[in-house]
This record gives sequence, structure tokens and C-alpha cells, in this order.
Amino acid sequence: MRNSHVAAWTSAVVTTLVAAALVSPAAAATSASPAPAASRACPQLSKKLQWYGKNRAQLQRMIDERGSCAGHRGPRPVAAFDWDNTVSKNDVTDATIAWSLKHDKILRPASWKKTSKWLTDDADEALTAACGTDVPVGAPLPTSTDTDCTDEIFNIRESGKTMSGAAAFAGDWNHRRTVPQYAWVPQLFAGRTVPELESYAAAARKEALAAPVGATQKLGTHTIPGYVRYYDQQRDLIRTLQKAGFDVYIVSAGSEPVTEVWSRGVGIDREHTIAIRSELDRKGRITTYNQGCGGVPVSQGEAIPYIDGKRCWINQEIFHIKGKAAWKKQSWGKRIALGGGDADTDVTFVGDATGAHLVLNRNKNEIMCRAYDNADGRWVANPMFIEPLPRKSGTYPCSTAADNLPGGGFGPLLRDDGSVVPDQVDSVY
Repeated sequence: MRNSHVAAWTSAVVTTLVAAALVSPAAAATSASPAPAASRACPQLSKKLQWYGKNRAQLQRMIDERGSCAGHRGPRPVAAFDWDNTVSKNDVTDATIAWSLKHDKILRPASWKKTSKWLTDDADEALTAACGTDVPVGAPLPTSTDTDCTDEIFNIRESGKTMSGAAAFAGDWNHRRTVPQYAWVPQLFAGRTVPELESYAAAARKEALAAPVGATQKLGTHTIPGYVRYYDQQRDLIRTLQKAGFDVYIVSAGSEPVTEVWSRGVGIDREHTIAIRSELDRKGRITTYNQGCGGVPVSQGEAIPYIDGKRCWINQEIFHIKGKAAWKKQSWGKRIALGGGDADTDVTFVGDATGAHLVLNRNKNEIMCRAYDNADGRWVANPMFIEPLPRKSGTYPCSTAADNLPGGGFGPLLRDDGSVVPDQVDSVY
């Protein structure tokens, strides 16, 4: 059950989400007659907003073919987008963490070691030394003035390492289902309530939207982006999809209350926002545990919306597929029509899409190898709309080291037929 301070969180998400299975073209042709509005043109993407090459036309064609305006009856088609650096430029989770550290919103835990099942002794010692023990357990850490504490927390979040370079997380986890430093973000807010965390995200949002494009901020000794922007093209795409009858979801590896604060800005409500869902205690406070997926129970981060975990959460929450089956690629009628992402964390669910795989190029190996290989002709690669990256030098190591392996490390990337994806040259930048 999804926890929250409001009824929407305490009710079962599975019963509140819209059933969104798709109808294949073959099935539509034999079992669905054209709706009266079939002759009406589908909502159109704005021609005032710039897309790379023929990408707008390709996305519009998918909308025209799959939207309710095309005349097909049956369940509404589904579109799903990652959030950070897909719908927004820059990371809203980092913006929230930065604001919280600058305003003393992180509470001192009784034990740093117990904030994550994978936190190392080195990290525990580094955090204890940097943040001290003078502050009572459960009281705010003075991170606005304590540079050492701020640096240690943010460095572990950013790199998975302490400031001295020691590994902050160790042990066994499925590297296609979770990454401890991502799961650690909501764990940092243990002891806070959902409304409190939402208020931090809202304050960070206001600050980040007001900062000029290109602005940076200082966090301890770290220099990080100081601004966030909604991509106009993605806002327009989401709006157009919704007008065309699509159910549109956000699926993020960030903290769900934070993501929800931002997703409202593109017209996506709480029930259509999926991210890391923290368990709450009896007083409604966030704990270091979160809900699971695909038969994985409540844990400290075993199954978050991350790589294959995003597929699992989509299958479980949108298509109502329970247990271990949620980890599997589903039949055509139980997959999203459009998937949008920017990183390897998104590659599985974006690849599951049956209509279009939209990728913003951030030079991430696995997803860009898939995009450039374009095995089904439906991949849509686009540079970032704000401050795009320059062309990647050399080639993407698709044939040797692009596949993120479940046990860690990298291997050759394979197509569905078992053939190896050849190395690819960066061509969309």
C-alpha cells in the first residue's frame, strides 16, 4: 500500500491507477470499428518548438496512429517518461537535497550505518566524523554552516564514495534493479513527514526556476547546477499526448514526494507519478525502508524504479501485473506506446515501448547504443533541449562494455536475436 499524508497515498495505488493496456493494430483492425471522431485530426505538436531533424514528425505520426483520435476503441494507450534530465533540465532530487542541506533539514540518525543496508564502515565513520555527535539524535544537523558534513553527505549521494575516496556502499545487489546511493536519498529524510519533504521540494523548485540558465551553486566544496527548467518541448509533448487520449505517467528513480511536486508543473497528477515510495511509521514519518516490486517485499532499496526496476513498476502499477512476472517484458498489448528517457537507468522501459523510444542524448552508453542501433526503426534520439552536450569523441563501446550487468560491471550489448550491437558513432548532438 502506498503511504501518504493524504488519502491518495493511503489507498491502494493499483486500484486508483487507470488500466492502460494497448490494442495492437491487428486487433484494432478486426475487433474495433472507427469511432465517430476518427476523421478529426489528432492534436498537433507545436511547430514553434525546435526538435532535431525529423523527430517531431516521427512523434506526431505515432500520436496520430495510436491516439484515441485515430478511432480505435478500447483501453487508452500509455506514455511514460523519466523525470530528471528528460522532462526537466538538471536533477530535481539534487536541487532538493542542496536546498535541504543549506537549510538544516537533514535529521541526525541514531546510526548512519543503519540508514542503508549497504553503507560501509568507512562511510559510517566518515559521516560520524564529519557531522559529529553533538547534535541530539533526531535533531537537525547544522549543514548550512558545517561544510564537512555537507560535503560528506553530498559526495556519497553523488559518487557513492566518501570524500577520501573510499567506497560508501558494498555488498550484493542486483545492479539492474537498484543502486544504493539512489535509494539513500529518501533514506536521508527519515524522520521527516511527507508534507515536510514536499515543502522542501517546493522551495527548491521556486529557487531553481528563478535562477538563470547556466547558474551554479556551491554546496560545501562542491559546485553543482543552480537552476532547473522544464523542457518546453516535453511539456508540449505531454500535453499533446493527453489531448490525444494517452495516459501519461512519470517513472523516476527519485523520491516520490519530490517528483510529485515537479510533475504537477506538466499536468501530471499524484496517481500518475511513480518513484521511490518510502514506508512511513505510525506517526506518518518517512523511514529508511521503501516499498517493493515484482514480489520483492518492503526493503531498504532492493527494487526501486531503476533500469529493469522501471519496467517492474510500470508493469505492476499501470498494467496490474503481479509477482515475478512484473520483471518480464510483456506482450504487445500490455506495454507502453511511448517511452522517454535520457540514461541507462531508463533503457529497459524505453525499449519496451511499442510506438516510439524517445532518448535525450547525454552520452550514456547502453541507451545510446540502443538508440543508434535502432533495431526496430522506432528510436528517436534528440540532443538535450538546453545546453546540449558536444559530440562524444570516439565510439560507444556497444560491442564490449555497454550492457549494465546484474552482478555489476559491463558486457557486450545484445539484440533480441542474440547478435551483438556494433559500436556506434555519436551523430545526434
